[in-house]
Amino acid sequence: MNVETAASAASAIARGVLASAAESDKQGRFSTEAVEELGRAGLLGLMLPADVGGASLGPRALANVIAALAEADASVAMVFLMHTLASVTIGAAPRTAALEKVLGEMVSGRHLSTLAFSEAGSRSHFWAPISRAESLNGGGARLSARKSFVTSAGYAQSYVTSALSPTGSSPTDSTLYLVLAGSDGVTVAGAWDGLGLRANASSPMVLEGCIVPADRRLTADGGGFQAMLDIILPLFNLGQAAVALGLCRAAVAATIAHLKTARFEHMGSASLGEALPILRAQLATMQVETDGLLARLDDTIRHMESPGELTMLRILEVKAAAGETAIAVTSLAMRTCGGAAFSRHTGIERFFRDAHAGAVMAPTNDVLREFIGKALLGLPLF
Repeated sequence: MNVETAASAASAIARGVLASAAESDKQGRFSTEAVEELGRAGLLGLMLPADVGGASLGPRALANVIAALAEADASVAMVFLMHTLASVTIGAAPRTAALEKVLGEMVSGRHLSTLAFSEAGSRSHFWAPISRAESLNGGGARLSARKSFVTSAGYAQSYVTSALSPTGSSPTDSTLYLVLAGSDGVTVAGAWDGLGLRANASSPMVLEGCIVPADRRLTADGGGFQAMLDIILPLFNLGQAAVALGLCRAAVAATIAHLKTARFEHMGSASLGEALPILRAQLATMQVETDGLLARLDDTIRHMESPGELTMLRILEVKAAAGETAIAVTSLAMRTCGGAAFSRHTGIERFFRDAHAGAVMAPTNDVLREFIGKALLGLPLF
């Protein structure tokens, strides 16, 4: 598999199983069919190393796959992004037989994973868990935590989970663990009923005295924060920007279709696009913003592929800019298509709702701007 074949496989899934995205959104239904197709296509191992059978691809492939999925269903794109973040984190951990088994199941398409970081007490500061792990004899740990907004909750086979280290003294002294679904003490604590991304099962979860053996600890004690910063944050921001790009592309395509087919019968059946220059101008603005986001995303990928002193700045900027672009483009699509968009005839209102999720997903756009300002002034981010 290479970058092109990965994107092609994602596009095929988007055209096929994700054609029912509108109904999944309406029902708030998690698409197990999409996950199965992602597994069959080999995409659940997209960024896993070759020594476990993964495709060993990088950020460009990730962005292309996510953008293709998001054009059809942003919920599935988020499920895939969170799985990929979890898989890369597991793949970077010291190898144990238990982790090798999980990685093998991912590569074969039989294991979906996700992240369980955010907690109500620390809210959008996902890097600062409130829960604290308890050390057990033999190197294992007991976890008790209330996790918020866990994508794929109840559907994933495992959860990459954070907790303060047993002896940690600061909010960033965390450790990462792999918690298997079905472990004693692991429950989904409620249904997901969001404004947008309604089909990705982002429910709260409770871990109550959950035992994690030593061979499923993913970082050294206190090493969780660095893994979040080095491994997860760059790919998460990139993936979020790719979701935004897919939503922008979908909104542009839906707007074009509406302007070509909706007509003024009292004006000789001229299409809206033919009759109203203001609508053509608004469509053009949408395309300009979408192309600008694509250029920013490509620039960020190049910085990630060849890191330099500006790489982290680009990573911080890309999610903030992409989220706002997606909101602007989908909002303009709503205005351009008017009542047809408002009444859900075009799919645009779903793109509009999904676009707003990125801005409030940790790290939020406001938090990112604080980071960017600190970076420009040479101040520590944390």
